Amino acid sequence: MLSFISTNLKVTNMNFRIFFLVLICTSTNTLSAQQTATELLAKSIEFHDPLNNWDKFHAELNFNVIVPDKPNRKRKAIINNKEQTFSFFAQYEEGLLVYEANQDKGVAKWNDHIAIPDEVAKKYRISPQRAIMYRDYYTYLYGMPMKLKDAGTIIHPEVELVEFHGKNYKRIRVTYAPEVGDDIWYFYFNPKTNALEAYQFFHEEEKNDGEYILFEELKEIQNIKFPRIRKWYYNKDQKFLATDELK
Repeated sequence: MLSFISTNLKVTNMNFRIFFLVLICTSTNTLSAQQTATELLAKSIEFHDPLNNWDKFHAELNFNVIVPDKPNRKRKAIINNKEQTFSFFAQYEEGLLVYEANQDKGVAKWNDHIAIPDEVAKKYRISPQRAIMYRDYYTYLYGMPMKLKDAGTIIHPEVELVEFHGKNYKRIRVTYAPEVGDDIWYFYFNPKTNALEAYQFFHEEEKNDGEYILFEELKEIQNIKFPRIRKWYYNKDQKFLATDELK
């Protein structure tokens, strides 16, 4: 075999250089691929939450939701992971909506009353069950990437090197156990710092539905680095949906 190679592999100096460059590039891609998604996730969590504070995180988050052609919406969420409680406040022209979640029990209030007028409940889709939904939604989004360690999360092992909206990223794919959820998620990490800088989800990936979210800036709260600005877009046509901005 060696003699066959030595007699048949005839390359010029230029061809040898090209062959060597290809070999180096192939080796680099292989080395990059050797990092598993679990290892990348651990590095990203170390970047965002170096002191492991998320499990005992307790803070009030004030933010604006900016939607095209609509007034800015001021929102507040109080997350208490240690006590497993959550509160959400949304001010509307007609009154103040409050959701409270304690363990798996949800409460909805309108202007400090549990008895909510039917027309108001219908207009804003208010129900005690939505308190749990809001808790899961905000702790999931603000708890990334730490929440990817939750039970029922399926981290696919491959790390891909991709370009996404003009930037290079390391990307991992995440799905969930049936009892947790059925969406498909992709998470995009800065290849130098391991910071999570974007995520994307699909209900049915072949239809290119769902949305993607791009981050700008970081805001540190209790030694955890959160995205200060998140911009939401549709996957299908890249139409801008909204911005939420931590104050």
